[in-house]
Amino acid sequence: MTRLDPLVARARSLVEPHLAPGAVVAVSGGADSLALAAVVAFFVRRRGVEARAVVVDHGLQVGSADVAAQAAEQCASLGLPATVSTVEVGGLGTGPEDAARVARYRALHREAGRAGLLLAHTLDDQAETVLLGLARGSGPRAIDGMRPVSGRLHRPFLTLRRSETERICALHDLEWWQDPHNDDPSYRRVRVRRELLPLLEEVLGGGVAEALGRTADLVRADADLLDAMASAETPTSGEIADVESFADLDRAVRLRVWRRLAVAAGAAPGELSHAHTLALDGLLHARGGTRIELPGHVAAVREGAGVRFRDER
Repeated sequence: MTRLDPLVARARSLVEPHLAPGAVVAVSGGADSLALAAVVAFFVRRRGVEARAVVVDHGLQVGSADVAAQAAEQCASLGLPATVSTVEVGGLGTGPEDAARVARYRALHREAGRAGLLLAHTLDDQAETVLLGLARGSGPRAIDGMRPVSGRLHRPFLTLRRSETERICALHDLEWWQDPHNDDPSYRRVRVRRELLPLLEEVLGGGVAEALGRTADLVRADADLLDAMASAETPTSGEIADVESFADLDRAVRLRVWRRLAVAAGAAPGELSHAHTLALDGLLHARGGTRIELPGHVAAVREGAGVRFRDER
């Protein structure tokens, strides 16, 4: 009997808890997603799990249809049914990379419906995400990384390295596609992957990706707790009735409450900055009539002992 490779065994143990009837595996043709497809295919063949793969063809590169077809064929050869979904990227998102991501997720969610959607993000992806978030400097949520489970999105490979997914592919005789965009230094994430992370590994003596992954897990747990506390303290009235008692809240909770109230009042979440939140907190010690203009045509006004939000449209 051929001995099961320990890496494949580990990958199966990571994937199994995420499998449910109708699960869809997002496949790009790269090593990460083909490795995930290979592992899911085992459960389809041996355990009768109902799952399938969807390969999204963005049509942005010459020969993309051939790459998608080859990826679907390799999934089928593993015993995992696969279909190709062709999308039009157009002017979606804030740039070509973001536009492709938006189009891809729309297609994947449409294909998956209410079923779980398995994504092949790895520890390397997590480390890159944390570093990019750290550069934004916008608080704990910027560096809490990707969740193993977020709604219907499942990421069972977040503790595997990219090199390990390549090895899984090799063990299954799979040929993966090298996306040329992954070598294009005009993308910030590529430079983090190719330049920054290797430099940090060299300077700090290794283990940087693992440390960043642990950091994301720890920060996420703390942020979840603070968000739950803020939710419990957020007035259902949508306003602060008594600034003195509100000021007694811990500042970390209080700032979260301010943000929740502002967004509920109609402020644009993507444009509501930390500076806006600090300005709102300053209303606790402001004179009556002091107002803070917020993105989304909303204003917060100090009135007597309280603070109210007004729609300025």
